Amino acid sequence: MSRSRKPDWLKMRPPAGREFTDIKQTLRDHDLNTVCEEANCPNLGECWSGRNGSTDGGTATFMLMGHRCSRGCNFCDVETGGMEPLDPDEPANVAEAIAEIGLDYVVLTSVDRDDLPDQGAGHFAETIREIKQRHPGILVEVLIPDFQGEPDLVRKIIDAEPDVIAHNVETVERLQWPVRDRRAGYEQSLSVLEQVARESDIYTKTSLMLGVGEYHHEIWQTLSDLAEIDLDIVTLGQYLQPSRTHLDVERYVHPDEFDTWRDVAEEEFEFLYCASGPMVRSSYKAGELFVDAVLRDGKSVEEAREAARSVASD
Repeated sequence: MSRSRKPDWLKMRPPAGREFTDIKQTLRDHDLNTVCEEANCPNLGECWSGRNGSTDGGTATFMLMGHRCSRGCNFCDVETGGMEPLDPDEPANVAEAIAEIGLDYVVLTSVDRDDLPDQGAGHFAETIREIKQRHPGILVEVLIPDFQGEPDLVRKIIDAEPDVIAHNVETVERLQWPVRDRRAGYEQSLSVLEQVARESDIYTKTSLMLGVGEYHHEIWQTLSDLAEIDLDIVTLGQYLQPSRTHLDVERYVHPDEFDTWRDVAEEEFEFLYCASGPMVRSSYKAGELFVDAVLRDGKSVEEAREAARSVASD
């Protein structure tokens, strides 16, 4: 299935434009990684090129703690193994790059660092604080690892006070393996999200890939489980195989089906917002616009949903 021709709705705009090249150069100057590049995100050109003069702004998702991951998930294009020491200057470098790029909403994620005593939680928290101290008006969303489900490590992120804490369940319970590394797990991921929802007023968010062999009733059950722990925001997108050595695509999900799941998520399970579409990823500008509109502009949830959907449909 993965070698079959992609449908027309999965055509991507190639990266281009002055804003794109400027951001790329800024990242190189500060020796920074982005998940946009490392994971071959299909929206890289759209997100990076939509900055100056646009209504939605540009965005980049900074990937902390190196470009090598201690885990090997079968859907992910990030390199595995060969872990390197943390860069103590990275938190300051990220903050400086944000100022140069001119972002007012930033997303931070990281590789898994199971090799470190605190799995990198302290470094992650330091980066959040550095950004907030230098740029008090900026909104910070973080996409964190599971930290092996250790509550004290998750609490370090909560105490740093980002505006959104995301952690991805990635797929339905039955398919956690072979999709994810065996050290990850469905219940473990739910526990991380539930802790954030229980111990803070910070928005919670997760992402689910479709097209890896899940059944409709399993998607419904996953949404039900997420609603049960009071999750705020969910994104659903099409899995795309990074290379022939990665997990096969079982099917290409039609945009109409994504629309149906969005309606189910928002109307039946009453999530605050659901971004759902073939090219949607966990860090996606429509979802970021929703949070920005609610927190900064004071829009109602319905007004923020409408604004975010208009961006997603462009």
